[in-house]
Amino acid sequence: MPIRVPGNLPSVEVLKKENIFLIDNERADAQDIRQLRIGIINLMPLKIQTETDFLRVLSNSPLQIEVDFIDMASHQSKNTPSQHLSMFYKHFDDIKTFNYDGLIITGAPVEQLPFEEVDFWEELIKIMDWARTHVTSTLYICWAAFAGLYHHYGIPKIDNEKKLSGVYPHKILAPQNPLLRGFDDIFHVPHSRFTGVRMSDIRTIDELSVITYGDEVGPHIIMGRNGREFYITGHSEYSPEALKLEYERDISRGLNPLPPENYFLNDDVDKRIPVVRWRSHANLLFSNWLNYFVYQITPFDISKING
Repeated sequence: MPIRVPGNLPSVEVLKKENIFLIDNERADAQDIRQLRIGIINLMPLKIQTETDFLRVLSNSPLQIEVDFIDMASHQSKNTPSQHLSMFYKHFDDIKTFNYDGLIITGAPVEQLPFEEVDFWEELIKIMDWARTHVTSTLYICWAAFAGLYHHYGIPKIDNEKKLSGVYPHKILAPQNPLLRGFDDIFHVPHSRFTGVRMSDIRTIDELSVITYGDEVGPHIIMGRNGREFYITGHSEYSPEALKLEYERDISRGLNPLPPENYFLNDDVDKRIPVVRWRSHANLLFSNWLNYFVYQITPFDISKING
């Protein structure tokens, strides 16, 4: 799929080397087609890395996409150059009158804080409420999944005994759900988090259903509002090196982390060679979402999206 992005976005050169088909704004403007408009609320500190991860998995479809990156006006990023943010990012005030075919809200490294103590919490609440009337389908990823479940349904996050870090097996609980079309009975997903949610809490909400689950990770994909929302507790979008970089970062901070589970070749922490077990299902996840819950549902006139 051609993804429409600014030609000078840093991710472009990385993705072109991977044979990802990107299209610049000038060429896209010359085509008479209705592109899907996808917004990405990027809450991660290393925004350029996160941009690359999501553009990579969104590329595995014949649909053409225009992507808007959005960050929080109420939070000052310390790990991404301000020039990059001013060139490639919008704020909520810039887009709140727009409609989007799809929206992705990323994780954030604030999960050990109460939601109300996160500096951008009030702004995020406005975005989550706005999305229900301006977006066809929204993906909430990792911390954002817990934030969305808490805000929309009052479901609390719970603390894990230790950080969940590694690549874990998952099973399908709803084999007829189109989001899971083509999935194997057992598939693998990276996780990197200190918190989770209880299956028993989710089951009290009729509007929610757990469609994938892992014995070690708990609820993984939770569908809400018949696919208008998906809450995903893992990181299928992660690059091969992501868990390795997080592990090495925590070592450098003196945190004495445990190595990611089921991730390094032969569990060899000295050589630290990642083994990718999640790439095919990551591509299926995002292409199925775009096809079955965005493209086939969203109105041709994007202004007619409503709650």
